[in-house]
Amino acid sequence: MQNAPQVGHQLSNPEQLQPSEKKGLPGVLKKIRGGLFLVLGFMLSPLSWWNDLFFNLPIAYGFGYLCSFFSDDLLLPCSIVGYWISNILGILLMQFGAVDVFQDRPKNSNLKKELLSAIASSAAYSLAIFALIHFKIIDTAAILSSLNLNLPF
Repeated sequence: MQNAPQVGHQLSNPEQLQPSEKKGLPGVLKKIRGGLFLVLGFMLSPLSWWNDLFFNLPIAYGFGYLCSFFSDDLLLPCSIVGYWISNILGILLMQFGAVDVFQDRPKNSNLKKELLSAIASSAAYSLAIFALIHFKIIDTAAILSSLNLNLPF
């Protein structure tokens, strides 16, 4: 009887649990949270240009409208800034969500590097759209004339 394993002692030692048993429900909740961040980030990111009408532009207009309480001239510039912020937020949410969903082990993330990457990709996207409008590849004259905006381009 002295050589027989003690079952009660083995079950009470948490270090002997299998990795899947250690993760349990918090691992599943982390994957669900990551999936939600991934989907929401995709909806806000520049990768989903077709969702701009439903997500990014209302957020950008709301931000510009709030800024216009301080000065009427801030509506358009703050709307552009709000659009950039929503795109950067989308890219960051996608990155955080992808880490939660696809990586099993914790990894030290560099928030500064991720933020600079998000800003650079949003700026590149914005410059590409500006170039398409400037070189008349996208004609916004009909849209702008219906809005009665006096814009320089």
